[in-house]
Amino acid sequence: MGIIRKDFKYKLIKNFLSPEELSIGVSFYNLEHKKNITSFDTRQNNNGDSFFGGDSFTETFMTRKLKKMQEETGLELLPTYGYTRVYTFNAELKKHKDRPSCEISTTVMWDSDGTEWPIYMDGIPIQMQKGDAVIYLGMEIEHWRENFKGDFHIQSFLHYVDKNGPYSEYEWDKKDARHNALVI
Repeated sequence: MGIIRKDFKYKLIKNFLSPEELSIGVSFYNLEHKKNITSFDTRQNNNGDSFFGGDSFTETFMTRKLKKMQEETGLELLPTYGYTRVYTFNAELKKHKDRPSCEISTTVMWDSDGTEWPIYMDGIPIQMQKGDAVIYLGMEIEHWRENFKGDFHIQSFLHYVDKNGPYSEYEWDKKDARHNALVI
């Protein structure tokens, strides 16, 4: 396991999703992408990628994975926000570092057409399979993906902060207290 920042800056977690979680999530996000008429990611590209930020499913999933994230990072964590993107042909995830709400992050692979599409962490390509996750220090590690040459790829990003760290005020991305009731 180890402690993030002390023992590792990023790591691949195989089978982060259970088969049941994977089945439900893939069905949900495929349906959301098919019926999407308003949530397109125009900040990263204009190619028809669906983007779902702060939705109830992703944020419920984020809170349900809190215990697993704490076990894997060795830290007490607070949830900040989650979002999911359905990538399409020629999509990219531009090279970047994240803002304070993304101190401790994970990217979770739900589904793909089978086209290999690694995520790069500090220049190192990491190939994920359905159900895998990469936990990383979002503010410290430059991360990205090159242009996608497949048809579809579904990825969620779940973000947390260290409860005992300098960014703890970003719990629920500084949303009002009613969101604290969602923690399961």
